[in-house]
Amino acid sequence: MLLTLHFLRPFNPLHLSPSPLSTPEIPSILLLLCSPLPPLVRLGRPRWRQWYRRRGRRRGGGENFGFWSRLFSPVALAKEGEESKSAEWDSHGLPANVRVLLRKMEGFKRYKVSKVMFYDQGKRNTIGTEDSFFEMVSLRPGGIYTKAQLEKEVETLATCGMFEKVDLEARTNPDGTVNIILPFKESTWSPVGSFQCINVGLMSQPKPIESDPDMSDKEKMEYYGLLDSQYRARIRNSRNCALPSSVEDAIVRMMGGGVRDVTARMLQKARDVVQKWYHDNGYACAQVVNFGNLNTREIVCEVIEGDITKLEIQFLDKLGNVVEGITNANLVLKEVPRSLRKGHIFNLETGKQALRNLNALGLFSNIEVNPRSDENSEGGIIVEIKLKELDQKSAEVSTEWSIVPGRHGNPTLASIQPGGSVTFEHRNIKGLNRSLLGTITTTNFFNPQDDLSFKFEYVHPYLYGLYDPLNRTLRVSCFNSQKLSPVFTGGPGVDEIPPILVDRSGIKANITENFTRQSKFTYGLVMEEITTRDNTNQISTQGARVLPNGQMSADGPPTSLSGTGVDRMVFAQANITRDNTKFVNGATVGERNVFQIDQGLGIGSNFPFFNRHQLTITKFIPLRKVAKTAGDSPPPVLVLHGHYGGCVGDLPSYDAFVLGGPYSVRGYNMGELGAARNILEVAAELRVPVRNTHVYAFVEHGNDLGSSKDVKGNPTEVYRRLGHGSSYGVGVKLGLVRAEYAVDHNSGTGAVFFRFGERF
Repeated sequence: MLLTLHFLRPFNPLHLSPSPLSTPEIPSILLLLCSPLPPLVRLGRPRWRQWYRRRGRRRGGGENFGFWSRLFSPVALAKEGEESKSAEWDSHGLPANVRVLLRKMEGFKRYKVSKVMFYDQGKRNTIGTEDSFFEMVSLRPGGIYTKAQLEKEVETLATCGMFEKVDLEARTNPDGTVNIILPFKESTWSPVGSFQCINVGLMSQPKPIESDPDMSDKEKMEYYGLLDSQYRARIRNSRNCALPSSVEDAIVRMMGGGVRDVTARMLQKARDVVQKWYHDNGYACAQVVNFGNLNTREIVCEVIEGDITKLEIQFLDKLGNVVEGITNANLVLKEVPRSLRKGHIFNLETGKQALRNLNALGLFSNIEVNPRSDENSEGGIIVEIKLKELDQKSAEVSTEWSIVPGRHGNPTLASIQPGGSVTFEHRNIKGLNRSLLGTITTTNFFNPQDDLSFKFEYVHPYLYGLYDPLNRTLRVSCFNSQKLSPVFTGGPGVDEIPPILVDRSGIKANITENFTRQSKFTYGLVMEEITTRDNTNQISTQGARVLPNGQMSADGPPTSLSGTGVDRMVFAQANITRDNTKFVNGATVGERNVFQIDQGLGIGSNFPFFNRHQLTITKFIPLRKVAKTAGDSPPPVLVLHGHYGGCVGDLPSYDAFVLGGPYSVRGYNMGELGAARNILEVAAELRVPVRNTHVYAFVEHGNDLGSSKDVKGNPTEVYRRLGHGSSYGVGVKLGLVRAEYAVDHNSGTGAVFFRFGERF
């Protein structure tokens, strides 16, 4: 199963072309950036170029009151730089450490650059490469550039609005290369008293108002008034953004709280703070596109948050071609969260939830959620869900032979008769996730009737339609199984007891209602025939018991309710499950509660009427808080577990609650502590992460609450079991295997066990 969430194409701000208008009193500045997105989003790191149109006078001298009106990408320049790298370069032909002004550089030469440095003329120091200004320059160390390319670079920087003044000069190196130095004076604006963030996604750009360079003063005032009205209308027509006011207040404090002048670096830091909040909260497509209202008390930050304009569902064949799928599209749409549809903001967590929901259907081998930019809508996002369906029909045959020690200890086959299982599945019937499953198992394919077991199940989800709020699912199954009964097991020091096998065959039907994704309620009816057999496969009415002289007698506890070895009964069954467990960096945390009732209806052998009930509570408590990010270690977890089982009314011995075993009290064999009408189990386990797994220590106790004597024939006493017991030990998880050393507290001895699966 492959689950991916990525961008088909980089979300390109060049498609947005935001050009908010400004006036001499309300200049604006357009800042585009490439912020790193979460690791799940496959997005490159393009660099965007900003161009600034000068207009009016700059505060403190020079020209000012411009706005970001043209936007270009440095792709072309970068491409030229890459091409020039492969070409030969020319030495400057001058002594080392000579200052060369741009206008003095030779036009026919190709200069190789060793370093690129910015020199702040205001602070009179050279800034490091980590400074945000380096995002704006396309010159790179090792690149080869002509004088024309360098002049174009200076023109780009001079018109970007970040600098009041910028120039370029070179310093020669002994090896013929040059260091590029960019002396600059940073742009500044009036102090800011408030910061407003607006969402301008999906807003169309206003029509540009033509201007005449020969306008009179009156016409200029009218022109600037139109620009002002147009920009204010843009603000009114925008939507509120998701950025909380606490972040806006923090940005105001960062900018000096209305005391200090606003610099270009401050705007870049404000941009980074805004985008970091969006990306940290899963809004991977959000980005700042403009700052407006500069030189006023309130700066307006324009953000495109990533509005979803369309949701597309595509089915792919094995070659990746779009085909018509078997699955009903409405079924897929039902599992997609509403917040991933048109009119909402794209969020990574919502995309992950869609992946989990679709994966839970069990219908697809590959699931992709691909957000991409909508070229027909400025700032819009199209979410594509691409699905590869599993084969509708499948079958599998597995065989096995038993190997036992032969002569001289050499391994040999216990029998040439092969055993194994046949499994088949017809899934997604009528495209509505209905399925028919079957499994047949035997130890002898040549003569399967001896121990044939099978289970056939039909699953019908959405019983009352796709839009049933409880999502009811019908399951109907017929079965025939055989298991070793742990009730007829000897206690410590008792010789091996002849086993009793319990055959169950019948029909079961139930309906599951999903209250929430964490809570479900299942109710149904079970009709079954139970047959107890000995190890020769003959019907057995009583178990064996040990006589005082050590001999075995066949008049032990009764094996069935009717006394014939064959019981038939009908009972209702219901359980409610609440499971809010989740994985935190690979560790299970949360809580799982299960309550189950089996109610006999008085139908069957000896008219059985009973109420059998069980309650299981398990808590996974993290002992420290950890960040939910990839690569972080999981927290240590304390597991607390309790299980109670009880029965009122008729109770056949094969349905008695047993104590001991890998899923009851570890350190004992299945049923070694006893079989009872009522039991109580408690356990605690401390899990400590170690590299890619965890080690743990545990302590457990089980007790029959004095009810063993209430089981027919009292098998606990007959087989010399105590009815209670404790254990403690340590273990390590090795993939799917639990390797444990457990101490039997009753005898004080310990042993090593290897178990598959989880204890809780």
